[in-house]
Amino acid sequence: MNKTELGIGVIGAGRIGTLRANMACKHPSVQFLAISDIDPDKSGLLAQRVGADFASSSNSAVISHPEVTSVIVSTPEHEHVAPILEALHLGKPVFVEKPLALTIADTDLLVEAADETGVELRIGYSRRHDRRWMLAKEQISQGRLGTVLGIQSRVYNTRSHMAEILKRSPEATPVLDALTYYVDMACWYLEDNKPIEVIARGQSKVYKEMGYDIHDVTWAIITFENGALVNLGICYALPAKYPTYGQSAKFEVLGDEGVILLDVDNKDSFLFTERGVPHAYVPDHEVTALFLQTNSSGDWAQGEYWGPIANETRSWLDHLATGSPCSHTTIREGRRTVEVTLAIEEAARTGRVVTLSGR
Repeated sequence: MNKTELGIGVIGAGRIGTLRANMACKHPSVQFLAISDIDPDKSGLLAQRVGADFASSSNSAVISHPEVTSVIVSTPEHEHVAPILEALHLGKPVFVEKPLALTIADTDLLVEAADETGVELRIGYSRRHDRRWMLAKEQISQGRLGTVLGIQSRVYNTRSHMAEILKRSPEATPVLDALTYYVDMACWYLEDNKPIEVIARGQSKVYKEMGYDIHDVTWAIITFENGALVNLGICYALPAKYPTYGQSAKFEVLGDEGVILLDVDNKDSFLFTERGVPHAYVPDHEVTALFLQTNSSGDWAQGEYWGPIANETRSWLDHLATGSPCSHTTIREGRRTVEVTLAIEEAARTGRVVTLSGR
């Protein structure tokens, strides 16, 4: 098998950018690694830790570097557009953290640029690379459920975790930042069956008292063109020290010939310790009780990172190096998910039914 040597530019040296850089530096096809961050101390420190070849406080310096052949955009959500456009116009494939963008206008700008340049752009919905979700997709692809009639899912997390997300990106609501995973998953499982309508309701108390104009709880029903119904719910307002590192979810796929039930609360993996456990996402936050494996990106264990982010990153690098197929969200799938999540927000805010474009 022919393998292409890779030069990877990681844009953003935050939590996820750090994980991507750690995966990239160990991949056998990565011969050059560059890191950028608006904070030069962060980019320099990360570059030192992973043995990167180049570090800068300028995104452009990394994206345009002649040794960089592909770019990973791990900036806050509202800062995705500029580095993606620059990389696409330089002919460098892009992998960007979810969601693709926070507005339809920005999303369509990126779709147009990808079409115009013909350069590959994929979005990091890491749930696709969790073994449970991937196995579920395989059963659906093999036809073992028959026709999918409906999907029901809900995801919970703590208000302390959401507060950290809002610090990073004030426009990233629970729906746009977290429920987006489950919109992507539902649409992936209902491939070639377009969402056409959204009904949603939301409730606000906890975040309103904190000064944020977002919902504590949101429930939505999405209708697909063949009549399939998807019921998605989110509550990112659980008490601050509820024992989860991240997303606690359930996901049920109902077919006319079978059913898949995914229990991702991870209550079967429980830790209690009087010594306290540092929170994976919230600085200076410790819990004494924890459902292990609830960190949706994965976990460090025995000096290695294990889980969806690791699987997803390695799969992307394998794809670039060998041309092997990959399951990462495509540009049009990413656009569709942005449209659906924005429609959920609009429907919850207005109480109206929102019709989708069908794109």
